[in-house]
Amino acid sequence: MILRKAYGGAYDVMASKHIRADVNLAFPTAEIAVMGPEGAVNIVRRNEIVKSANPDKTRAEFVADYREKFANPYKAAELGFIDEVIYPRTLRSRLHRSLELLKDKRDTNPPRKHTNIPL
Repeated sequence: MILRKAYGGAYDVMASKHIRADVNLAFPTAEIAVMGPEGAVNIVRRNEIVKSANPDKTRAEFVADYREKFANPYKAAELGFIDEVIYPRTLRSRLHRSLELLKDKRDTNPPRKHTNIPL
């Protein structure tokens, strides 16, 4: 369940689809992206911001555009990174349905060929 911000490596390792999580949900206010909007804009749009007559206004416009295009849960859902964008009032029932769906799930890993001895 993504409540607020999930950026980069933190998103990947905290029960994402990339590491075989079963159900991923997000609130409409969640931000899911490779990096935060401010940092991304400062890197990608640096030249345009510096050349602008009003750098603060230009940076704010680019940050808003980045949030709209990339750092929203709807884009993540479109790409298959999350299953559903839900409202907070439906969280309890949606979690209950997800747990019911998974209650009989059994996951088996393939047998190991070698041990992992400390060297």
